[in-house]
Amino acid sequence: MSLVETRYEHVILDEKLVPVIAGTRTRITELILDKIAYGWSPEELQFQHPHLKLGQIYSALAYYSDHQEELDEIIERQLEHVDQMRKKAQPTQLVARLKAKKLI
Repeated sequence: MSLVETRYEHVILDEKLVPVIAGTRTRITELILDKIAYGWSPEELQFQHPHLKLGQIYSALAYYSDHQEELDEIIERQLEHVDQMRKKAQPTQLVARLKAKKLI
């Protein structure tokens, strides 16, 4: 696995050049999505991701702040991919039964 160091103490680029927190598999975009979706503070992000140290989270947030346009594009592509996959997916048997019973 080839990793690229960055100027940010706790942020590296993985083999796909995706920024992750060093020593983890946590992508910077995951933390940013949590921050945006739930409005979590750095302390709350650390509470929700107990495997991360607060310094790692602050480093990730600084990286995002300095690379916001690039990371927002990555997030947008990820969301588009999820939408495409959702459209292609067939409903599960449970969903089909609930719809048949008009429960959803």
